[in-house]
Parts: sequence; C-alpha cells; structure tokens
Amino acid sequence: MSKTQTTSTSYKSKSYLKITGILFYPHTNSQEWLTSDDIEMILKQNQIFDNISLASKPRVIKVSSKSDMSITWIDIWDVQSGKNAKMLINRCFNIGKYIATIWGANMNPGILQCKNCWKWDHATFSCRVQGSKCVKCNGPYKSKNHCEFGWCCKDNDKINPLRLKTKKGDPCPHTFKCSNCQGDH
Repeated sequence: MSKTQTTSTSYKSKSYLKITGILFYPHTNSQEWLTSDDIEMILKQNQIFDNISLASKPRVIKVSSKSDMSITWIDIWDVQSGKNAKMLINRCFNIGKYIATIWGANMNPGILQCKNCWKWDHATFSCRVQGSKCVKCNGPYKSKNHCEFGWCCKDNDKINPLRLKTKKGDPCPHTFKCSNCQGDH
C-alpha cells in the first residue's frame, strides 16, 4: 500500500443507513424476493449514490409476513465527520413508481432476530408474543420440542405416501418454513 493510500484509508469510518419503500418482490409476476445484488444494482442506477462505496453487502428483510415491502440496511464507507451519510439521510429516490427513503441507523453488525417469535428487528427480551414459536414450522412451542409437537414429525396415515413419526433424538428431516417470508429456508 502506498503512502497516499494509507493516509486516505486511515480517515475512513463506516456509516449505517436503512432504506425503506422498496418492494420485497420486485420482479413482476414472480415470487423471487429482493436480493443484496438487486440492491447493489438499484444503488448503482441512482445518481445520489455516485460517490458512495458500500462497506459490506446490503441486508434485506421483508417488513412483515403480510407486507410486500422490504427494509434494507446498508453500511457505507464515510469520512469521520459522517459527511456522506449526512448527505443521504432523509433523501428519497425513485425505483419505478415507488419512492424509497434513506434513514440513519445505528451500528448493526447483523439484523436483530428474536429467538422467541423469530421475527426480525427486535430482540427476544422486547418480544410482545406470548409464548414461543418454533423456528422450523412456526408452531406454538419451543423449537427444541419440534419433533414432539410438530405436525410434520407425527404419523399421518391419511396421506399418500404415509408420513412416519420422526424417531426420538433424530433431527427433523422436513423442509423448514420461514416465519418471515414463508419460504423454505
């Protein structure tokens, strides 16, 4: 690294932003959701991001299971005064017929995910859900009890092919159902 590169890098810090107003399913007539690559392409197409460098991959979540909108967190390289972030905060930009808004955000090494209801953007201690939800099937029991109470791990002789009970101590062999997007991950 040259001396000029060392000098310019030493003054860099990260700023943290959140973008709202972008569709979670941006592709017409498709159930494909928004990816970090899609966000990077959107940012490259908007001139307000011309001199902005991302410090990490954007992180995208669905606002809620009943919403078609997303929240995106981006970390940008900035100067110590936060000049780049200040220039972007509270600005809006168009994505097709939608208007996205940029907000300031706290340092967020990852997006909070509650270990009680498995929803994003709040911690377990502040969860408002009474009881627990299973991470595997969203059932009303703790994840450690999934094989005991989960419908997918119980015998069912009324379907074809027959579903046999998962043996005690074996992990669930079935596909998970995400409580946020209802996807199979």
